[in-house]
Amino acid sequence: MPRPRSPFPAAPSVPVKGRGAASNRSGRFERFAYVPEDDGWDASDEEAPKLETILTRDSSRSVIVRQNSPDISMKQTLNPYRGCEHGCIYCFARPSHTYLGFSAGLDFESRIQFKEDVASLLEKELAHPKYNSKPILIGANTDAYQPTEKILRLTRSVLDVCARWNQPIGLITKSALIARDIDILAPMAGKNLAKAAISITTLNRTLARKMEPRAATPQRRLDAIKALSEAGVPVTVMTAPIVPGLTDHELESILEAAAKAGATSAGFVALRLPYEIADLFQEWLSGAYPDRAQKVLNLIRQMRGGKLYDSRWGERMTGTGAWAHLIAQRFRRACNEFGLNQRRRTYDLSRFGPPDGFSRQSGQYSLF
Repeated sequence: MPRPRSPFPAAPSVPVKGRGAASNRSGRFERFAYVPEDDGWDASDEEAPKLETILTRDSSRSVIVRQNSPDISMKQTLNPYRGCEHGCIYCFARPSHTYLGFSAGLDFESRIQFKEDVASLLEKELAHPKYNSKPILIGANTDAYQPTEKILRLTRSVLDVCARWNQPIGLITKSALIARDIDILAPMAGKNLAKAAISITTLNRTLARKMEPRAATPQRRLDAIKALSEAGVPVTVMTAPIVPGLTDHELESILEAAAKAGATSAGFVALRLPYEIADLFQEWLSGAYPDRAQKVLNLIRQMRGGKLYDSRWGERMTGTGAWAHLIAQRFRRACNEFGLNQRRRTYDLSRFGPPDGFSRQSGQYSLF
């Protein structure tokens, strides 16, 4: 069966407003590569149609993903969506779209697949007699609170299931929409079943708009940290990714602002550019910041052994070399100064169990 071909061009003549990627290069698994060709139209002619988001159903039959990466503490993850409208140009999940026959570029942020039955599939897996409860990280690959969640509410349906089963969860997002679900998260956090992580890459609105065009503004993310922490939900601020020569000077400022908003812990990830992301990021960087593009790329290579990416476990998140060591040192010092990572709440796995009236043998709720 042939893979679906993207309806979007390989490379628009100009960057698409409101999108992160500047092109739609073919994925590395495709037999043919589609390249743009000048057909004579220019800026004086009628404007090309706006790039709209297209939603399609994902027919997955299971939703909990088990992984053994030593770089990720949670061994179970769940993603209600494939692709992400936020359009963050550096997103490590972009290459995963190429497995579906789409581009890691504009397709990734405009061809969104949603798991319509995610809640029922999750409950089915939790109800299995052999299921062993471990924390589930929601939104590990693509953001569970991207714009379409406002309408589909799939993430909220997942939280409803987890709350009924006392299934421990973690959430990571760049969206202030997470505050909508405080009514579920706060009671779960009170039982040590829920934690949240908010990613803040920069406090600069202009840079954020260019680099993360459809994610919440930096201030709205700080507002979300404040709302969650005041409701009793433990919040981690992720300074991720740190882009050398572009955002690294903001590390201390981000940690300070997040701590003042109520974050109690923090983490960081150095920019990583696997597979298609390297070309997409360089293309974006040369267009958005041509004056510093070469400096940024040189610094990336300095922390990646002379390459743009090093995939080795234990090093892909932080990098190596003098620059990477300096960032780690600054991060630790800032965390100490602002009282971050002083204490951590552990999940209570002992509470897990079927809701009242649910039979694990029949997999159904009782009528009486």
